Amino acid sequence: MGKTLIMAYDIGTTGVKTCLFEVDKTVTLLGAAMGGYSLHTKPDGSAEQIPAEWWSAICDTSKKVIEKTGIDPKEISGISFCSQMQGLVIVDKNGEPIRNAFSYMDQRAKQELKENMAYGPQIAGANIFKLIPSLMITGAVSASVKDPVYKYKWVEKHEPENYKKIHKWLDVKEYIICKMTGNCVMTQDSAFGTLLYDIRDGKRGWSKTVCKLLGVDMKHLPEIKKSTDKVGVLTEKAAAELGLCSGIAVFGGGGDASLIGVGAGATSLGDTHVYSGTSGWVGTVVDKSVVDTSAMIAAIVGAQDGYYNYFAELETAGKCLEWVKDHLALDEIGIYLKKEDVAASKESLFTSLYDYMTDAIKHVPAGCGGVIFTPWLHGNRCPFEDPNSRGMFFNISLETGKSELIRAVLEGVCYHLRWFIETQDKKVKTSSTIRFVGGGALSALTCQILADCTGRTVEVTESPQNAGAVGAAITAAVGLGVTPNMEQAKSLVTVAATYKPNAENKAVYDKNYDVYKQLYKANKKNFAALNG
Repeated sequence: MGKTLIMAYDIGTTGVKTCLFEVDKTVTLLGAAMGGYSLHTKPDGSAEQIPAEWWSAICDTSKKVIEKTGIDPKEISGISFCSQMQGLVIVDKNGEPIRNAFSYMDQRAKQELKENMAYGPQIAGANIFKLIPSLMITGAVSASVKDPVYKYKWVEKHEPENYKKIHKWLDVKEYIICKMTGNCVMTQDSAFGTLLYDIRDGKRGWSKTVCKLLGVDMKHLPEIKKSTDKVGVLTEKAAAELGLCSGIAVFGGGGDASLIGVGAGATSLGDTHVYSGTSGWVGTVVDKSVVDTSAMIAAIVGAQDGYYNYFAELETAGKCLEWVKDHLALDEIGIYLKKEDVAASKESLFTSLYDYMTDAIKHVPAGCGGVIFTPWLHGNRCPFEDPNSRGMFFNISLETGKSELIRAVLEGVCYHLRWFIETQDKKVKTSSTIRFVGGGALSALTCQILADCTGRTVEVTESPQNAGAVGAAITAAVGLGVTPNMEQAKSLVTVAATYKPNAENKAVYDKNYDVYKQLYKANKKNFAALNG
């Protein structure tokens, strides 16, 4: 296998990281640049983004990477993507956005969910006459207010003039593919994320039955491609804006839930990985459709043919750290010499800030003296679905200080990740050694807390914050034919550190964890009263 240069775009919730990789015997990062953009939220549950800001950040960072590395753009063989998923970008016939994009976090379509799914005889909050065929066909069901179909239905009901202009329904990276190539496509994993995709052998594609059940116009749905497929080439216009060369092959790439596991090297059957970035999750590689409707966990279509990721998501993991930075650390104890916008400085969030905070709390004993934090700052999806749930500090005493509160936030995220692992174990077998990636994995303390809390051995890859971009580069490498298949990711990705669980700390965490799991049930009615 010769050396191949690939540009990978990791399009997150509040910023893009643009990475230039050399793929040979390993995936080597040659240069990277970060660019931020806004996430606009309102009390009504809306969470929107401006697609032009994504594109501007991608153009700016592309030029910076070329400048930093000194690479001739003509040497780049391919472009690929890793992206946030389950967004909704509706475009007109010119590929232009008709309105702001809906983030996956948007939860204003409560009435649309109720009208389409949450009525009549139900199982796990979903109408059985829609749930059963949906499960049989798609392996999942649109039962969450955050699912894209209800955003689509919200536009139909509340913005009929915009609805009439829809040419195609795209996800985030699919919009960027459209900007780069002029083609409207959607990769299999993104199509699955709409929960309109037929996963059955011989019938892979959009499901007419489910679209009819949910009232989706199939003309709005784009052509489906594989993650490793070449979906077009860079146009002259896009190349000029990006500072690249026209004609570079563009590949489908994948969503973050699909590719971060690939970038972690967790690609064999039964491999489990944990991600902690803005959001957090646990994913386990399985070879069949598995669903736990009561816990809102499903096996999602991955980037690897024939494999799925049994996937449980926490929407605010690293986002809790931003909250800590703004309201516990920066405002009151001057953790920085200057105030800095975290969205425009992701490197600061997960290096200097994160290092400073974890160093400041390393003396706090495991369990924080019984203080427990719940990381549900924007509602929760799994293992319980409740947009009204919120974060809280529980069991504060006179002895509780700011250091205990900050450590409790890290522990609370790890408790929730443990809850995911244990819930997955009811349906599949998770691995005894788990790969940990994302910005959270940059902290040795967090890695050790995760190992102690879960009782699992934790392995961390080199540059764990780049796992999504590494996964994207591997999809392009497979598409270009320079590596044989996605499972080769295991040999292309290097483990940098290993953490073994501490039995003494595990005993403390077991006690707190038992209480953590009871906090939602004990406060469900209170959350509804305040936030419903």
